[in-house]
Amino acid sequence: MKVKRNTLLLIACLVWCAAGFNIFRIGVLAYPAYVTVWNLLLSVLVFAIFQKFIFGKLVQKHTARITGYAEERQFFLKFFDGKAFGIMAVMMTGGIGLRVSGIAPDRFIAVFYSGLGAALLLAGVWFGCNYGKAALAAVRVQERAEGKDV
Repeated sequence: MKVKRNTLLLIACLVWCAAGFNIFRIGVLAYPAYVTVWNLLLSVLVFAIFQKFIFGKLVQKHTARITGYAEERQFFLKFFDGKAFGIMAVMMTGGIGLRVSGIAPDRFIAVFYSGLGAALLLAGVWFGCNYGKAALAAVRVQERAEGKDV
């Protein structure tokens, strides 16, 4: 199934928001017994590291790739490339494995998952903002083509 290339940004938004919300929720549900200033600061640190060094760059890279497609309609799974799908699969497998195996203590789940989930959720929101910007730009181009003032 092919969609407009800008719709790929919306799909990325929905996928990343759903993933981020779920991971954040797992962290928050584990947090009540571990709420301390130190743990909250650690969660903020996890958020900042993932946002600055991974997800912020990922959003920019994939937005540029998607908006750079020459053809208007693209296969709906092209919101990511093969490498990104591989990374997502490894992260999901690792995260599920950590929780199911019991290797990671609940404090780690609370601190790490809340920070990671918030960063993922923000990445999804940024994809959504980029979709909105692209949609608005497309409307402006259409209006210019029809001779309307913008």
